[in-house]
Amino acid sequence: MTSELLKAEEHPSDVFLRPGRIPHIWCPGCSLGSVTNVIIQAIKQSGIDSKKIAIISGIGCTGRAAGYLNFDSFHTTHGRAIPFAIGLSVTDPERKVIVISGDGDLASIGGNHLIHGARRNADITVICVNNFQYGMTGGQVGPTSYEGQFQTTAPYGNVEHPFDLPGLAYSCGATFVARWTALDVRRMKETIIEAILHKGFSFVEILGSCPTTYGRRNQLREGLEILENFRKRTVLQHGADPTKTEISKDGPIIVGKFVEIKDKSTLTDNLLKVQRIAKATKSRGL
Repeated sequence: MTSELLKAEEHPSDVFLRPGRIPHIWCPGCSLGSVTNVIIQAIKQSGIDSKKIAIISGIGCTGRAAGYLNFDSFHTTHGRAIPFAIGLSVTDPERKVIVISGDGDLASIGGNHLIHGARRNADITVICVNNFQYGMTGGQVGPTSYEGQFQTTAPYGNVEHPFDLPGLAYSCGATFVARWTALDVRRMKETIIEAILHKGFSFVEILGSCPTTYGRRNQLREGLEILENFRKRTVLQHGADPTKTEISKDGPIIVGKFVEIKDKSTLTDNLLKVQRIAKATKSRGL
């Protein structure tokens, strides 16, 4: 890029970030900054006009991303990112709607919307950064906390079974399902591009690093330690059965693109079909 297009003090991603909102408030070692940059690069390389992009997020550390990104965006109430996104998608079918939020927001208070958004095959992309807990509010056990995980509300280890988010999304009807860790930058970007261009409900889980409230309670005190732990345990398995990708304390972490279904009608398709039927019926005086 020539000096005329890029000043020395500017960054190539600056145009996609809201002036005055940077630097961000994410903790040192948190992967959300790098994940947000990957999302920016994926949107840029998708070829979609930035004016046709909308970013929706809920509440939580990940939810702050909507405020930093220089697109039409909405920072919703806790757990309500997906219904807001669906409403925007069906009323403006030409717009690509992307949800960026965390596991606590999307799979706990927002879990009902996740399963029904997938069931309806709503034409939205959901990017869920999973750090295995409620990070912003102090590190409580969340719906993806694995058994034996230590958190403020589980000082002797979590005893609850976790959600396996890819399996949950697939079992409810999602037509594109993938998982990567925050370490898999290149593959993550390529998958997010595919997810954005996919017609239907696309769900991408990204396992993120949170040294502040997750790592220090689970012998992973630095963000780099969490990423190194991901590296050692990651197993690449495209096409894996997403109902068999549950994460345990010390077991393998299966990553890849698990599901891509292209021939299933979307919620928007079905609503437009009903609209055409209603107009035809009215024209016949029925």
